[in-house]
Amino acid sequence: MIILYGIKNCDTVKKAQKWLEKNQREYRFHDLRIDGIRTETIATWIEQIGWETVLNKRSTSWRNLDNAVQQGLNAENITSLLQENPTLIKRPVLDVDGIISVGFNADTFN
Repeated sequence: MIILYGIKNCDTVKKAQKWLEKNQREYRFHDLRIDGIRTETIATWIEQIGWETVLNKRSTSWRNLDNAVQQGLNAENITSLLQENPTLIKRPVLDVDGIISVGFNADTFN
């Protein structure tokens, strides 16, 4: 089962959805804003690919964070920050049978 995590109005997520549909890949879309995200799910992502990969430092949400919060991030506090602010998660997150990848590139997308 493929789960595509993202935000419905994100252009990169839309590109990933189009690619999946064009390539006839069945998937379930999980909207991070509407559906939220479980702590356990974020922990799994971080375990597999590292919190630095999951965190989107290019987002408006990142730029709007207090500098002290940005500077104080670490492996112990990142999960709760991402759960409270899902727009800080780099998108899309693709879960293909438990294997996690982040971002979209048509040449390397599964």
